[in-house]
Amino acid sequence: MAKKFDRRDFIKKSVAASAAAGMAFGFEEKCLLAKEDQPSPAASGNPVAMPTGKIGDVTVSRLICGGNLISGFAHSRDLIYISSVLKHYFTDEKVFETFRLCEANGINMAILRLDDNTLRIVKKYGHEMGGNLQWIAQIKPTEHTLVTDAKRAVDEGAIGVYLQGEAGDAFTKAGRIDILAKAIECIKNNGVIAGMGAHSLDVVKACEKEGIPSDFYMKTINSKRYWSAGPTERHDSVWEETPEETIEFMKGVAKPWIGFKVLGAGAIPPKEGFQYALENGADFICVGMFDFQVHQDASIAVDVLALPEVKNRTRAWRA
Repeated sequence: MAKKFDRRDFIKKSVAASAAAGMAFGFEEKCLLAKEDQPSPAASGNPVAMPTGKIGDVTVSRLICGGNLISGFAHSRDLIYISSVLKHYFTDEKVFETFRLCEANGINMAILRLDDNTLRIVKKYGHEMGGNLQWIAQIKPTEHTLVTDAKRAVDEGAIGVYLQGEAGDAFTKAGRIDILAKAIECIKNNGVIAGMGAHSLDVVKACEKEGIPSDFYMKTINSKRYWSAGPTERHDSVWEETPEETIEFMKGVAKPWIGFKVLGAGAIPPKEGFQYALENGADFICVGMFDFQVHQDASIAVDVLALPEVKNRTRAWRA
């Protein structure tokens, strides 16, 4: 009978072979070996008491589950195969497990793309699995589909809708602030909370100047110190190009702020990324998480939120 396969032993031997060739344990290998020593997600510790805030009349956990991983879309820098990996990993059962872990750890909100597969999964999780996770729909409409996209999201059970960051950036760059205003109006007319997404700070500046009555902003925030790409290798949707300017401007914005890209496509350690975003003004953080990361990320978020420098930060808590 063949010897039972030991994955951890295989990893050690593989890395040892590299070390024998003159290489030490690298960051990736250390993380992989550490993961092998962790308990399964279901046994990863007692549930945490996650703090919450309000957006409109909706109670929202300070840590929000991002949905790009579940949809198979995630910024992965220069790795071209990640979307395929994610789509194979996140089976329906794995998505349900991730959602259940979120709920068990006080995360009561997810932000999800408005697409057929997401809607199928959300409906199945709620109707067949008895799940109670709230969700905000991300829409990327054209000028002519604002009304239909917002209505579809609400009809499918979304508790809020926001205009995706790339759409907000594009309409602002084109000088079509009127479309952003119409998008928020369409969402609010459907009786749910309405948000404006942005990578560029210009979107927030334009909306504030025009008095567009969104209920929250979904805006990138990270230190950008993790990225080593040269001037010809732009990754604007992952970078926070102007973190200092963003932090300063948002001090005067009265609406709640959901920070995203806080971990810079997985290059920033959670504690560092969470603290940077929350200490510098974000009221909530939206993070894509694998099932085995949920409990750890929730615990880190709770610990960071309890830090004096976060609780007593310069920007007043807006939610």
